[in-house]
Amino acid sequence: MDPHTPTAATHPATATTAAPPSGSPGSQESSGSSGSSVKRTGRPRSAAADRAILQATREALAEQGWGALALGDVAARAGVAKTTLYRRWAGKNELVVDAIAALFEEQLELPDLGSLAADIEGVVLRFAELIERPETRTALMAVVAEATHDEALRLRIREAIVDRQKHLVTLGRQRAQKRGELPPDGGDGGDGGGRGDGAGGAEGAHGAPAALDGAHGPQDAGRAWADPSRDDLIFDVIAGTVVHRVMVSSGPVDQEWARQLARLLVGGLGALHLPPP
Repeated sequence: MDPHTPTAATHPATATTAAPPSGSPGSQESSGSSGSSVKRTGRPRSAAADRAILQATREALAEQGWGALALGDVAARAGVAKTTLYRRWAGKNELVVDAIAALFEEQLELPDLGSLAADIEGVVLRFAELIERPETRTALMAVVAEATHDEALRLRIREAIVDRQKHLVTLGRQRAQKRGELPPDGGDGGDGGGRGDGAGGAEGAHGAPAALDGAHGPQDAGRAWADPSRDDLIFDVIAGTVVHRVMVSSGPVDQEWARQLARLLVGGLGALHLPPP
């Protein structure tokens, strides 16, 4: 919950289209045997055409569903030639993945609402709103099913959709660290800029310090345990919970549910910043 993952400083709304993964039909350069980049010949790719095709794909999905989606119809809706579409995408699966990836990049952001809990609540509500759309729900269910027997498609989903949104977790964690809601990264388990006297965890907001002041004792409060998989786990927990709620259990994602999830996550995030026992 950009690899092609945008950095934490990159705002998703600045992205206009989902850039195709390296090696896809839309790639503009290829590497020669000498290791240098060689420009492709032909007409430069049009960003406007890309946007039109991806938007037309989402509209067709909403109106017709996965089964009736045809690339020729998408090209007609977008006002481009079929050859223009086929130069960019080899088939329906790849096109739909990129259409959904572009939607998330353009419209999913982490709001700055003043606290970690409020930020999580805001992004959860927005993410749920996006995946509740008919085109998004239809596309995700279809491509995930196809990916169970298509390794290349599974890789494309991870690179185009999953990896590109993980920067939101990094951004949220860094904001919380600046506010003092989470301790700074300590890397080697040293003080890492944290307060070794325990004061850094005693008065923080929204439940995180209570977890920091747990079994490891006050000497560990204010210290973060550097773990490269930490942000991946946080993303999986948030995205997986919301997707399950919307697409499997069909429960509502309203403000109260999002608030309870945020409270649960904030407490867990505090514990995640402690070194293992």
